[in-house]
Amino acid sequence: MIVSEFVDALGSTPLSSVYLFCPFKGPKAKEPSFEPLLAQRAVDRAGAVLVDPSLRDLAYNAYYADEADSAEIASVAMTYPFLAERRVIVVYNAEHYESEAAAKPILRYLDSPSETTVLLLVAARTDKRSKFYKACERNGTIVECPELRDHELMLWINNEARARGKTVEPAAIEAIIGRAGKHLSDVNNAVQLVCSYIGDESTVREKHVHAACADVAEEEIWTFTDAIAASNTQEAIRVLRQLIDLGKSEFEIMGMINWLLKSAYAVAAGNGPEFRISPFVARKVAPLAEKLGLEKIRAAFTLCMDTEILFRTTGVKRALALELLVIKLAAPRQTRRPAARR
Repeated sequence: MIVSEFVDALGSTPLSSVYLFCPFKGPKAKEPSFEPLLAQRAVDRAGAVLVDPSLRDLAYNAYYADEADSAEIASVAMTYPFLAERRVIVVYNAEHYESEAAAKPILRYLDSPSETTVLLLVAARTDKRSKFYKACERNGTIVECPELRDHELMLWINNEARARGKTVEPAAIEAIIGRAGKHLSDVNNAVQLVCSYIGDESTVREKHVHAACADVAEEEIWTFTDAIAASNTQEAIRVLRQLIDLGKSEFEIMGMINWLLKSAYAVAAGNGPEFRISPFVARKVAPLAEKLGLEKIRAAFTLCMDTEILFRTTGVKRALALELLVIKLAAPRQTRRPAARR
């Protein structure tokens, strides 16, 4: 079942005792895709439809699997709801239960779930070979939450704007996607910003998007630059993956890294007239220039060239090659030890 089908069926079809909201992997896809905002909205909708608001404190529970005791969750799930027809329990980070040691009480519960409880499990990743997944599949319903395709995303933006009493020009929709990427949380933020920006106007135009919404990819580039300059490898890798998620190809990111290094070289060399980089860019890359210095920037160019040769001449996984490059660039700058006194 796809998440939209789950939402459409709420209140009109018989309920399962267990639902697992998880990623979707198409037949030709290399990696599964998961849209957490769709899962969250489906869970919120289920809570609103299945639980009387006046009884929410008595019949609705929410947990995080990596923080809560799984035995406690199983015990609550087995408890008959007080004054209510059913109890709804939501468990986030349910991928934690793929560890059998952590999942034993939940696995026992899944073998014989309560008919008066609806257990909603949200997992950002799943292993279909795990006992946890198989138990959910056997005694419950799998609800896949894939990222939206381009035409679905455009329709989603239209619907979100319409819910706020606005219409969106096609060019404005393209601008929102171009600036926010394809993750719904970022797109949703952009829609909210631009709808608030235009106030009483009824139509969102491309110029409004450019005025109201920052380019997420551009902001991530400067975050990436700052992380390398601060030798924060973990943050630099996070941003690298985010840029890939935003649709940037490995070759685009390599070009971006080369441009950052050239700009940093210009600053380190004094930003003379032969370079002509803007004061804004110079200010942004100054920490990177200071961290690397001219000698290491020259070595970084060689590393970039070697990585690009790998891209073009071998079957290396490009994202992994980029991560290795970033790790080397973000390595702390070594300081020379003072000479030993004789």
